Amino acid sequence: MTNKASIWVDADACPNVIKEILFRAANRTRIQLTLVANQYIQIPKSAFIKNMRVEKGFDAADDRIVELCSPGDLVITADIPLADGVVKKGAIALNPRGELYTEENIAQRLSMRNLMEELRSSGEISGGPASFNQTDRQNFANELDKYLQQCS
Repeated sequence: MTNKASIWVDADACPNVIKEILFRAANRTRIQLTLVANQYIQIPKSAFIKNMRVEKGFDAADDRIVELCSPGDLVITADIPLADGVVKKGAIALNPRGELYTEENIAQRLSMRNLMEELRSSGEISGGPASFNQTDRQNFANELDKYLQQCS
């Protein structure tokens, strides 16, 4: 990886605590961080952090991220279909809980996501993922640090 790598964030659903970690990391490492959303996201003033607002629409932010990311870039998302597109492009996908999506695990994650969606829509199960917690935050920070070390 080179210093040209960027970090892209599927920002509409990204927890604020994760955004704060990313803001600090972008400024510390001078890596370009772009938050992509279909609404305004407040960001700190920084030469390394920018907002990209896309039109409202199903998967508009996801499609834009896949279009713009490059091999070696990091994409922060909990959206498994987006992660699939990113991984296929040679970028790295990391969810806010610190789980990496890779070529080795993305097909399984996508199948599980589709199964769970089907079970929820049929009423067989309800609810979603567990609440975001301190362990998730720490796992994310650890994986982010590993990525940033590879970039330097």
